[in-house]
Parts: sequence; structure tokens; C-alpha cells
Amino acid sequence: MAQMNFGGVMENVVTREEFPLEKAREILKDETIAVLGYGVQGPGQACNLRDNGFNVIVGQREGKTYDKAVADGWVPGETLFSIEEAAKKGTIVCMLLSDAAQIAIWPKVKPYLTAGKALYFSHGFGITYKERTNIIPPADIDVIMVAPKGSGTSLRTMFLEGRGLNSSYAVYQDATGRATERTLAFGIGIGSGYLFETTFKREVYSDLTGERGSLMGAIQGLLLAQYEVLREHGHTPSEAFNETVEELTQSLMPLFAKNGMDWMYANCSTTAQRGALDWMGPFHDAIKPVMEKLYHSVETGNEAQISIDSNSQPDYREKLNAELKALRESEMWQTAVTVRKLRPENN
Repeated sequence: MAQMNFGGVMENVVTREEFPLEKAREILKDETIAVLGYGVQGPGQACNLRDNGFNVIVGQREGKTYDKAVADGWVPGETLFSIEEAAKKGTIVCMLLSDAAQIAIWPKVKPYLTAGKALYFSHGFGITYKERTNIIPPADIDVIMVAPKGSGTSLRTMFLEGRGLNSSYAVYQDATGRATERTLAFGIGIGSGYLFETTFKREVYSDLTGERGSLMGAIQGLLLAQYEVLREHGHTPSEAFNETVEELTQSLMPLFAKNGMDWMYANCSTTAQRGALDWMGPFHDAIKPVMEKLYHSVETGNEAQISIDSNSQPDYREKLNAELKALRESEMWQTAVTVRKLRPENN
């Protein structure tokens, strides 16, 4: 573990150079990693671990997702089992089901969490809000987390490209004295670029804020607001979309991801520089109170309760599909379909 300077703040990080894959394999050589759930994070983590030489099994109910696991090479009765059977066989039991599914399946998994096992998460939700989820682990097991900072699809894609997706890690409960080394070995095993230390609470607070904020909620709200203003002032759908989304995602994001926003400001036109510098303040001042309100809602457990209540409704999936359909069929994202077809790589 090394300390790195992040903007003047020192943080603990673990790299693949100081914690090589061979060391991770040695630490977990006697473990059976049971990945419960093959939806969002499950495929990427399970397949990366398998390809890196770890002993992995998958637990999944039969259905479309089960069939996907079979298609990915998991063999029923050998490496693919029911959730309960996998939990029984595993020494590291990975709760990679959705938050709602974790709550539902917990009573069936808990009896198999015998002394010395590790209970693994990639999200702090179930443990941080345990009074609401009732996910209260036994005292004689390790409770650990590695949270990739991206989707399971990105984790897998970057792994296959020889790159790594950064992850946070945390130990909530160390019953064996080996919890930290198990956690770091697991993080290296799934292909993390580097690992940075957090807590279950900090992870879930930042994650819920991020996905409601700059990663999804706020970015959709910002894009739609600009698109609507341009359309309402007579700009065509193509022009509004290109100026709002296409230039951002296809041209600018890769550049400031690589070089930083300061570089971006220094390498655009003087007109763009002046306007960006002048308007970043008003946008910041307008948005920060909303972000504070959002963080407070996360911190108090309100966001967690909304999610739990919503996901437990019998018509949840029907309502969700209706909301997603409205988003998909909006003019902005229907324009995106045409614009994507016109990209040079598609012609």
C-alpha cells in the first residue's frame, strides 16, 4: 500500500505493481469464490476472475440471466448452481445481486455464511442501511467490498483490452485477521487498475450521489435543458443534438478525460475560453444547492428508502419500463439514433 497525492490530499492506494496477480492468486488459492447474481456486475467480475485463474462458481436462478451464464461458459452442476447451493459451496460469497434482490434473498443466504467465510459486496447499500435492509452479517465472518468505478460491462471490456477499471475497497468486519488481504487480492483478481481505500458508508454515499448527479441524473437534466432551449429558439434537432451531446461525447470528453479541463480551456478558441470561464461560476452556483440537497437525502437514508419502497412494489417493473420508454422515445434520444447511424464508422 502506498500513499499518493491527490490534489494536495494524501490517500492510500494499491497498484498492480505492488500487489501483483501472482500474489493475489496465492492468497486466494484455497478459496471458492461464489458469485451470486449474473446481472450487472456479476458477469464482468466472474469472468475476469475465471480468466485470471481463480476458482469461481456462479449462483443464479433459472431464466434469461441463467442462460446468459451458460452462454458465457458456466456449466450447470459444475460451475453454475442455484443461489443457495453456490452460497453453501463458496468460501467468499459475493452479493452481486441488485440491492432489492439482496434484501429478498438474504434470509436464504445467511444460513450458509459459516465461521471464517467472507461476505463480499461491490456496493455499500445493504450494510450501510442494514436497519432498513435487515442484512446483518454474523460476527464470525469477514465482510469486505471492492467497488469498481464503472459498469460490469466496462470492467470486462477494459480487462479484455489489457486495461483496468479503478476500484475502491473497504473492510467492514475482520473476523479472520485476513480480511484486508482477501479484499485486495479480490480487487486485483477482477482486474482493477488501482484500488483506493474507502468505507462502506462513504462508498454508498458517493455512489448514490454520483449516479443521481453528474453520472446520470444531472447530466440528463443538463443535456435536455440545453437541447430544449436550442429547439425552442428555432434550431433543428440535428443541430441541437450535435451541439449538446455529440460534440461533448465524441470530441471533448476523450480529450479532457486524458488531459484535464484546464487543458481543454487552454486549447479552445479565445471566444470559447472567455464564455466558459464566465459561465462556469453561474452554473456552479445554481447547481451546488441542488447537490447539497441530494447529498442530504442520501445521508439521511431517504434515497435508500425511496429505492427500497419503489423496488418492492408489484408493478415496479411495469412503471420503470414506461419511464424508460418515455426517455427512449423523446425527441433528443430519437435524434441520437439517426446521428449515430451517420457517424463515419457506421458508413
